[in-house]
Amino acid sequence: MNRPGVLAVTAAWLVHAFTAGMMILGVLALYAAERGDTRGALLWLALALFADGLDGPLARRFRVRDVLPAIDGGTLDLVVDYVTFVLVPAVLIGHTHLIPAPWSFVAVALILVSALYHYARTDLKTPDRYFNGFPAFWNVVAFYLLLWRPPAFAAFAVVAVFAALTFAPVQFVHPLRVREHRPLLLAAIAVWSVCNVALLAAWSARCRGWRRSRRCSA
Repeated sequence: MNRPGVLAVTAAWLVHAFTAGMMILGVLALYAAERGDTRGALLWLALALFADGLDGPLARRFRVRDVLPAIDGGTLDLVVDYVTFVLVPAVLIGHTHLIPAPWSFVAVALILVSALYHYARTDLKTPDRYFNGFPAFWNVVAFYLLLWRPPAFAAFAVVAVFAALTFAPVQFVHPLRVREHRPLLLAAIAVWSVCNVALLAAWSARCRGWRRSRRCSA
């Protein structure tokens, strides 16, 4: 069996470094959340979500699994995803007073524990690349909750419903991996991304002094 060349090995390590680097984005989002900088935390999480859409195609393009079989890129990706898609959004929801204590603790626990079981599933995805159950995209849930700022009971209900959907016999589309209707899915994700950037920009402009009101406060 031919050993991969230096360029192939270097490219594979760079892809792994790119994936691991998303952990840094998660930590920056966590620091922003701890400072009460909701907008900054959401921006770092948005950047992490964008990067997450790139590392898989890069790994397949440079055959990372074949070149570096001793490093499990899938496990690396799951650990990073748990921090950026679960832990940091849970901290944001818990620290921004969306849900008053002690129910905020219950909501955070629901997020963290349900996501653990999601990532531990052996049937995480179907053969045609759909997700089984809610795919722990708590960064997206937190984004809309923080911009919408619903009443506390509604925010808790949203968290409880999505936590329950983690175990429900339903499937969620993976917009970058599902082959069915791929052009439509890619167009939809592009429009969705642009709309969210515009929404965050409008919210930020309106809330330059966001600490003055509940709707804009951290």
